Amino acid sequence: MKIKKNDIVTVISGKDKGKSGKVLKVFPKKQTVIVEKINFIKRHTRPTRKVQQGGILQKEAPIHISKVMLICNKCGKKTKVKIERHSGQPVRICKKCKEMIDAK
Repeated sequence: MKIKKNDIVTVISGKDKGKSGKVLKVFPKKQTVIVEKINFIKRHTRPTRKVQQGGILQKEAPIHISKVMLICNKCGKKTKVKIERHSGQPVRICKKCKEMIDAK
């Protein structure tokens, strides 16, 4: 996958279009990601022994990976990603500024 945990992404379609946030979790098999403060849902919960207080909780729901786009660290623009090999390791490269995203 071209998007990984802790990447900064922006939403390109849907109800949260234009918002950006950090990727909290990635689900490769379902091709979805959970992004911080994006795609909130309301979950109605009952009081139980673990959770004494019932009510309505808000949490982030997964969003499809095709609806988000990576923001480059160097140029700060939303960009597509190209994967190349450097010293045997796959590295993500920004297609706009040609800089490595995974540089360590």
